[in-house]
Amino acid sequence: MNKIPVLEDLPDPAGKSILVRNDFNVPMAGGVITDDLRIRMSVDTIMWLLDHGARRVVTASHLGRPKGRPDPRFSMDPVRERLKQLVAAAGGDAGRVDVLENLRFDPREEAGDLSFAREICEGHDLFVNDAFGAAHRAHASVVGPPQLLPSAAGRIMAREVEVLQGLLDGAARPFVAVLGGSKVSDKLGVIEALLDKVDTLVVGGGMCFTFLAAAGHSIGSSLFEPDRVEACRTLLESGRDIRLPSDLTVLSPGGSFGAGVEPTGETRQVGVDVPDGWTGLDIGPGSAAEFSDVVTEARTVLWNGPMGVFEDSRFEAGTRALAEAIAASSAFSVVGGGDSAAAVAKFGLDGQFDHVSTGGGASLEFIERGDLPGLAALREGVR
Repeated sequence: MNKIPVLEDLPDPAGKSILVRNDFNVPMAGGVITDDLRIRMSVDTIMWLLDHGARRVVTASHLGRPKGRPDPRFSMDPVRERLKQLVAAAGGDAGRVDVLENLRFDPREEAGDLSFAREICEGHDLFVNDAFGAAHRAHASVVGPPQLLPSAAGRIMAREVEVLQGLLDGAARPFVAVLGGSKVSDKLGVIEALLDKVDTLVVGGGMCFTFLAAAGHSIGSSLFEPDRVEACRTLLESGRDIRLPSDLTVLSPGGSFGAGVEPTGETRQVGVDVPDGWTGLDIGPGSAAEFSDVVTEARTVLWNGPMGVFEDSRFEAGTRALAEAIAASSAFSVVGGGDSAAAVAKFGLDGQFDHVSTGGGASLEFIERGDLPGLAALREGVR
């Protein structure tokens, strides 16, 4: 993939107004930000621009799913206030920094309408895209501005591309990928791409049950995609080293589970076959130990997706064990954002991985395709 322009490739920012596309899609509860990591991470790029004399820095982001119309629940006011606090704390002039209202209040954003890009670029001299988590979307604020203004990747974007491209180009071996999450259909393309790169692929989470069904095991009432069984069987018969769970933690029929749900039902550990009516919701302790051994021996680990419904304490053990094993290993470790990053935070393992991606979907699409619409736009944009 061709190199993307970075901050140092921009024309001199001194005296200029700069539009920065960020990913401030932060978790909120009752209008209060519950995790400001994405805002904190943005400060490096903003401070670089201010330190190089930018007259003003105006950031733009989406927040939530307001469905193309203004919705006070998704106002950027809390983000604006927090960003100004962080810039001031870093020694910057917060008066030169502002945040546009939620981009998704306008339906033209998700439609990729260039007229919306022209509007948000009005009055600005340069554009910086630091929203890796949105780079896989051909939205107006992602692919439009590079057609209109000299543009570059911010620090977050550049680091994401550097790390992920490094995995694709020459990861230290053994290279182990650990994939979990709900649906195998979401990750078939990634699996096929990774099997050409990794030495071992470890499969857990809800997606493992379609693989287990393909291998001839009973899966009870577990999450299952019958239309993907044949694809999974083909992968299992490919001769590649694909590791599936050898035991499972399951929930009795009618039991309830998940975050914020009153837990009901009986849980138990079973072998690789799920009894009729029961639901597999985590890998078992034997699988957790086996998978941990695999990552302990690796020199590079890519992890994307939990091993079970870790939001429910009854089904967190597999994800916790794997996260702790990766954190304790000497491998170069990359966590693919999303639920995996949430698990890292829940288990208090922040700072113990070499790289935690800010975009789960974007990181997977980059691995599968080797490029993203937002990156292509930066490379092909005006200079």
